[in-house]
Amino acid sequence: MQERDSVAIRFAGDAADGMPFVGAQFTATSAIHGNTVCTLPDPPAEIRAPAGTLPGVSGFQVHFGKLAVHTPGESLQALVAMNPASLKANLFDLEPGGLLIVNSDAFCAEEWEKAGYVANPLENGLMQGYRLVAVPMDQLNREAVARVKLSSREVERCKSCFALGVAFWFYERPLETTLAWIHDTYAKNPPMIEASTRTLKTGYQYGETCSAPLGHYRVGKAENSAGRFRQITGTKALALGLLAAAQQTNLPLVFASFPLPPANELLHQLCEWKQPGVKVIQAEDDLAALNLALGASFGGALGVTATTGPGLALQSETLGLAVISELPCVVIDLQRAGPSAGMPTKSEQADLLQALHGRNGECPLIVLAPATPADGFAIVLEAVRLAIRYMTPVIVLSDTFLAQSAETWRVPSLQELPEMGVTHAVPTGNGSSAFLPYERDTHLARPWAVPGTAGLEHCTGGLEKEERTGNVSYDPLNHQRMVAMRARKIAGVADELPPLEVQGPAHGELLVIGWGSTFGAIRTATERCRSKGLAVASAHLRHLNPLPQNVGAILRCYRRVLVPELNAGQLCSVLRSAYLIDAISLSQLQGQPFLLSEIERKIEELVIS
Repeated sequence: MQERDSVAIRFAGDAADGMPFVGAQFTATSAIHGNTVCTLPDPPAEIRAPAGTLPGVSGFQVHFGKLAVHTPGESLQALVAMNPASLKANLFDLEPGGLLIVNSDAFCAEEWEKAGYVANPLENGLMQGYRLVAVPMDQLNREAVARVKLSSREVERCKSCFALGVAFWFYERPLETTLAWIHDTYAKNPPMIEASTRTLKTGYQYGETCSAPLGHYRVGKAENSAGRFRQITGTKALALGLLAAAQQTNLPLVFASFPLPPANELLHQLCEWKQPGVKVIQAEDDLAALNLALGASFGGALGVTATTGPGLALQSETLGLAVISELPCVVIDLQRAGPSAGMPTKSEQADLLQALHGRNGECPLIVLAPATPADGFAIVLEAVRLAIRYMTPVIVLSDTFLAQSAETWRVPSLQELPEMGVTHAVPTGNGSSAFLPYERDTHLARPWAVPGTAGLEHCTGGLEKEERTGNVSYDPLNHQRMVAMRARKIAGVADELPPLEVQGPAHGELLVIGWGSTFGAIRTATERCRSKGLAVASAHLRHLNPLPQNVGAILRCYRRVLVPELNAGQLCSVLRSAYLIDAISLSQLQGQPFLLSEIERKIEELVIS
């Protein structure tokens, strides 16, 4: 028995090997067992890559521990490889002496040659530096389900349960959560319930009987604060945030989206839940989706769409219409590697400048970004609150990594949710007083007038509005006033934003600042550097436009500022131009999250030099 504070394990195999299922079940079980978790699904970009080849490898990494876990893990302590291609694609991430579980039945000459090996890697000495467990999974799976009447395809599907059972034994994970999932999922297919249960237990028993010389591992439970906890993915957090926002505002929710990966998962999730008062529409393209959402907002509902980088580019014209007509709506951009189709299943943060400036004319709007998968819940609530309060579109910048990964989340009570009362305009009742659709309140927001309400008739559209009346105007001075008014309205949001918080020394040698999914890597890397005695602090931006009011003051408290981003330095450029500081960009454009070592090396280079 070995005690560990945390373990990073990766399940890898062909697309048909069910690694997303194995990873998701291992994550859910670990969360219920009391561990903190952070995951990294890594599906192939090719829809039908040839079986047994490197492009077809699908992976799912789970980092679980008894302490706070903010990243999917720097290196692997365990790897489950279902075929030679998955072994070759992932072995370099497994630390020396790490646990290596392989399906030995898949290592025939045809398969290891297809993966690029010149000899069987299990027999030529390449595995000597690892704790190898070679398991004939195909054979043992067939034997386990031999008495159950299944098709050959169903027999093959059960193999993933065998791999999961072996991993459960090595890390002392209970079987009950997965057994309950099997019963719920195959409720109408009793043979699959029996077969999957048999195979899962057979894999667990194989660990007990054949792996004793290697021992197994124990990761203690985390000490969480009081409350109700669950494991949640970034996509589910966003979906729950939208449902909570509709509840808090007492508005019907209209969610329109085009199924473009990874945004399609949010569309599927809301369809699956079938909540009352929620309309889910699959549009013919991303422009139509935003048009539908904006039309719903014009009608007094909560209009929302989800897209990704290419779709956000298509939506730029309608975003301009939302800005000039001053209607509330929310656009969730799940960023992926680009440009164009790029790498559809890989993560990137390259849409920041597009969100800030990617529209014609002077067209400011609010831009937010969640820091973790679970933070998507809170950031969507904030987006809806600000959209309604300031009568403006809001863009939420998540990304593929945040959407697909999972973590432990404390479920908030209803009393903890923000108040979001909505007041639609009402007629004055004074016949001599005409309705002024662009009259401003203290936030410079115009009234939200539901069409069809007697006494609230007014003009709208994409042409410039006359101040207060909203009539079409080509007056030069009026245009200048309206452009300035819309800009002041968005800038004024900063007055109510919480100040940017700093982890570490309040002034000194180096500040590492980021946004979005770099949160975990930045925080963990700076904590490790401080434990080595380095004077380094970190800060993370969730409000990207406008920025919190104290950002400039914080940046000037440090001799150097480092900005790690999964792009070519977009936030770094914004901070340089806004605050005239010599910020240093740390760029990574590989479709994967930052490794801790990448940020740690740069910190040491800047502090020690």
